[in-house]
Amino acid sequence: MTQISGIIEELNPWWKTQFRVDGYREREIYSDIKKFMRLPQIIALTGLRRVGKTTLLLRIVEDAIKGGLDSRNVLYVSFDELKAVSIREVLREYEVLVNRNLRYGKFLVLLDEVQKLVGWQDQLKALYDLYKGRIKFVVSGSESLFIRRGWKESLAGRLFDFKLEPLSFGEFIEFKQLNYHPIKLYSRELSRLFDEFILTQGFPELVGVTDKIVIRKYIRENVIEKVIFRDLPSLLNVKNVSVIESLLTLLIEEPGQIVDISHLAGELGVSRKTLSDYLSYLEQSFLVRKLYNFSRSRSKVERKLRKYYPTVVSPELVFRNDDLSRSRVFEWMIVNQLKAEFFWRDVYKNEVDIVLYGRKPVPIEVKYGKIDTSGLRAFIRRFKVGKGYVVTPGAEETRKVNGAEICIVQAFLFLLGYKKMVK
Repeated sequence: MTQISGIIEELNPWWKTQFRVDGYREREIYSDIKKFMRLPQIIALTGLRRVGKTTLLLRIVEDAIKGGLDSRNVLYVSFDELKAVSIREVLREYEVLVNRNLRYGKFLVLLDEVQKLVGWQDQLKALYDLYKGRIKFVVSGSESLFIRRGWKESLAGRLFDFKLEPLSFGEFIEFKQLNYHPIKLYSRELSRLFDEFILTQGFPELVGVTDKIVIRKYIRENVIEKVIFRDLPSLLNVKNVSVIESLLTLLIEEPGQIVDISHLAGELGVSRKTLSDYLSYLEQSFLVRKLYNFSRSRSKVERKLRKYYPTVVSPELVFRNDDLSRSRVFEWMIVNQLKAEFFWRDVYKNEVDIVLYGRKPVPIEVKYGKIDTSGLRAFIRRFKVGKGYVVTPGAEETRKVNGAEICIVQAFLFLLGYKKMVK
């Protein structure tokens, strides 16, 4: 137990000294998380590796202490450090170490990479019920798998789930500590900055890095290999890792494919069910985003075509200068930035790259080169919407089409203002 105490003490420097998260830059999701901190339910933070979950946990620590919580009533534990210890054991050691009784007072307990702890859901459920109103639990994990496998049964009604995405373009500007307002005045600077943003693929630690070798090694070793070769085999007992690797390689080199499950399963030498499972694993691990063919009928959506975009693309693709590669990367970035869930394609092969769907559908075409609005026009006629968008690297204009508007917008402008545009 002495070893546990030593690790816990190292992970909680605020017990002895003032604490500040060095170099912290605000994340858009944090304002939403803060709204739920006063409620008793557990906060669960999920997301792809290296997107900044641990930093966000430490920001929660800093704000709690600034808000008046005794610093020694805050416990942070990483199960990267403590893999074979129960949560209850950690809490007992904590009580002894800082002379606290968890039955009296208010406490904040943050459990990082908790999915590495066998049976964590049942442990956390018991502790939540025992200390409800006394301990606010915040947990994190690098895979949605850590929360999807059994949480409905174990933690129903006890948990709020937040997904931390890679950086948005707006967050990237914040991380660069730049202030480009009014936006139109700095269009050339922002256009160049968007090209730099693409190189980072949204990873905070790659902000300011432009070296191809560094980027390739970072994405390969810190993200892809850890999920494929460590997380998936340990969490799901996946044996045929090479097939998942081949599948992901196909997607990161040619993002935006409409996948024919039967055909691709034959190419990879696996059953249709196995391929479907592997695509699901990649999606749940945040390495792949699935888009459904849009329909107002949910049952039709489930039966229709599906597109797959990787969360990260091949660095080789990002650094190529040919128009096809640039077009693929440009479309991939916009799809991921908009967190797209739908595209649209009809039987006549009219197609729209992205459909955002709130109160009404908003069709968005992504065009790196020549602007073709035929797909948008077909969508507007079919679904009787009043406006569509074309996102491009440079052009900007508005066209009237049969009483509807097609707005052609530069990518950086669209990403910085699309939430207002598509209300």
